[in-house]
Amino acid sequence: MSEHIDETRLNADLRYRFDYLSKFLNFTSDDIALLNAFAPILFPRIPVIADTVYRKLFSFDITKHYFLINNEGFEGFVPKKHGNLTLESAQMTFRKDMLSMYLKRVLTQRDWNDTFLQYLSQVGRMHTNKAGSASINVDYIHINALLGYLEHLLIEVLWSSDTLDEKTRHGTVMAINKFFWIQNDFFTMHYLTVWKDDSAGNDTLVKKSKYCCL
Repeated sequence: MSEHIDETRLNADLRYRFDYLSKFLNFTSDDIALLNAFAPILFPRIPVIADTVYRKLFSFDITKHYFLINNEGFEGFVPKKHGNLTLESAQMTFRKDMLSMYLKRVLTQRDWNDTFLQYLSQVGRMHTNKAGSASINVDYIHINALLGYLEHLLIEVLWSSDTLDEKTRHGTVMAINKFFWIQNDFFTMHYLTVWKDDSAGNDTLVKKSKYCCL
């Protein structure tokens, strides 16, 4: 017998949406444990990964121009022209730090409680035009490409590690893949008009917390 899924709750209740995605993708506590175990392997490589991500984004003018926007929480000088913006600019150091914090939080989170799900949701929301002053308003095509690229970087680190047996390596690849599909959905839902959001409450959360600006 088919399990009933309430479409209204699916588009209004973040926990309900996550539970549905988890069931569909078979994302369980075992996957979370594998992500936690992967953390010590990835952490030494995070600075290189962050730098690699932004070098990729700098390689296209259409993605580089987003870094001329002043981010919420960044109080330094933001160059107005592409030619004055480098990977060593204060704005870019801020971005790399945010990405590093994001990866560390995801991989060390043991309890995917409502607060953490809200964090993942806000990471997506702030890249749309729905987060007030914190909005970056990035076209979704760039988000989709970036998440795919970031996933490949993590998997590359995993495959180059010689500390894991094949069963653990395979399970970790699957866990990483499932996570990125969940995060991708938590981006996508904010680009859709069907998602019902508590905008006022979420704006407060954005201002009180340091969310990742990819």
